[in-house]
Amino acid sequence: MEIITGIPDGWPGDEAAALAVQDELRDRVVLDEPGPAPGHGLVTGVDVAYDDERDLVVAAAVVLDAASLEVVDEATAVGRVAFPYVPGLLAFREIPTVLAALELLVRGPGLVVCDGYGLAHPRRFGLASHLGVLTGLPVVGVAKNPFTFSFDQPGPQRGDSTPLLADDGTVVGRALRTQDATKPVFVSVGHRVSLEGACAHTLALARRYRLPETTRHADSLCRRALKEAQGLGV
Repeated sequence: MEIITGIPDGWPGDEAAALAVQDELRDRVVLDEPGPAPGHGLVTGVDVAYDDERDLVVAAAVVLDAASLEVVDEATAVGRVAFPYVPGLLAFREIPTVLAALELLVRGPGLVVCDGYGLAHPRRFGLASHLGVLTGLPVVGVAKNPFTFSFDQPGPQRGDSTPLLADDGTVVGRALRTQDATKPVFVSVGHRVSLEGACAHTLALARRYRLPETTRHADSLCRRALKEAQGLGV
């Protein structure tokens, strides 16, 4: 487990600075690449867990073989929360620690799947887009809950989907049913992957459960790592 000391040089310290960074980086999002083929290569899930009392954030990165869904590598990192809680700017709290976890991987990461949003974000630049631009990796966002968009419920069968619509009617993602008669997940493009590709990857990773295996493994690992950090008195 890596302990991150301090916040990266030049990291925004307030809302105005963070909004300026979003404005600068948003135009670098690549939307015209299809992305890796679903079910091939490596795919990495990232997730974070917080201890607000200790001002800690723990990030986990878990690499799966996309064909077998077996874990082939994993890493965790612990850091101090890098930014205050501001809706729409949560990426600034998490990304330094997520980057540290990704850098500790020996294999991968290949495609990265975030528990969050990309284009389906009030400023069209959520965690998945931000992480993609900073790393240059193909990234998709698969969120558990709806955010600032409207959608109709998709049909009841696995693979059914409906568009996520921004206030101006722009399609920013899809509500996707990954298992029959379960709640949908909310898929959006982050960087260097098409929306069709992002949905195909999500279905390929959610063969048995509602959530992709990448998310399930990363969530479990970061929770375990947070308990370990708490036990060490970090």
